[in-house]
Amino acid sequence: EKFSFCPPQVIAGGGADVVVDWMPSALATREKGVPLVNIAQPFKKSGMMLTCRKDTNITKPEDFRGRTLGVWFGGNEYPFLSWMSHLKIPTEGGKDGVTVLKQGFNVDPLIQKQADCISTMTYNEYWQVIDAGIPADQLVVFPYEEQGVATLEDGLYVLEKSLDDPAMVDKLARFVRASMKGWKYASENPGEAADIVLDNDASGAQTKEVQERMVKEIGKLVDGSDGTLDVAAADRTVETLLGGGSDPVITKKPEGAWTAKITDAMKK
Repeated sequence: EKFSFCPPQVIAGGGADVVVDWMPSALATREKGVPLVNIAQPFKKSGMMLTCRKDTNITKPEDFRGRTLGVWFGGNEYPFLSWMSHLKIPTEGGKDGVTVLKQGFNVDPLIQKQADCISTMTYNEYWQVIDAGIPADQLVVFPYEEQGVATLEDGLYVLEKSLDDPAMVDKLARFVRASMKGWKYASENPGEAADIVLDNDASGAQTKEVQERMVKEIGKLVDGSDGTLDVAAADRTVETLLGGGSDPVITKKPEGAWTAKITDAMKK
C-alpha cells in the first residue's frame, strides 16, 4: 500500500471525519458495506499515465502486447485493467498479452529496465523518472485522460451519518470552501506553497524545486474547481470500473455514492 494505513479503514473506525480517496477505492469500499459518500471533488482531471521508455519502440497502446507494464495495486489497478479490457489485450502475459508487474510507489522498474512502461502521476513519478536521468524526449506517455479511461482521483469523502447532522453539514461546507480557497491560493502562489510544505517537512527530504513543480502540476488537475463534483465524470468513472474485465472493482452501479449537499451549502 502507498501508506501504512488505508483512508476508508480510518474513517470506518472513527479515526477521521473526512478522508481523501480516489473514487475507485471509495466505490469499492462502499460496495463492501462502508457507507462512504463523496462530498467534494477537488481534482477535476486525472493525473495518471503510463510512461514508457522510447527505446522500447512503443508508440501506441497496441504496442503493449508482449511487454511488461508496471501497475499500482490497492484499487489503482482498475483503470488499467479496464483499459486493457477495452483494447482486448489479456493481462496474463504471453506474446499477445501484457505481463503486469506489481509496482511499488517508485520508478525503479523503468530505470532498471524491469518494465517497458510504468504507472506515473503527472505531478510526481513522471518527474522522478526525469530526475533519475531519463530526459523527457526519451519517454513516451499515455495519459489516461487522453485514452478515455480516466477515473476520478482525489475527492473528499465522509460517512453517510455525517450528512444527517446539520451542524456537521455546516462545518463540512466551511471546510470544503476553505480547502478550495487554499488550492486556488497555492496554484497562484506555488513558491509560497512549496515553502509551507518544506517548513513542515520533518524528514528534510523534500526540495523547493520538486514541491513547486508538484504544486504547478496539481494546479492543472484542480483547474479552477470550487470542489463541486461533475456528475458526468463520476458516471464515466463508474462505467470504466464496471467494464474492468472479469474482475471489476464494483459489480453494480452505486446508489447515493455522491452528494451535492455540501457544495450547495457552501455556495449559500
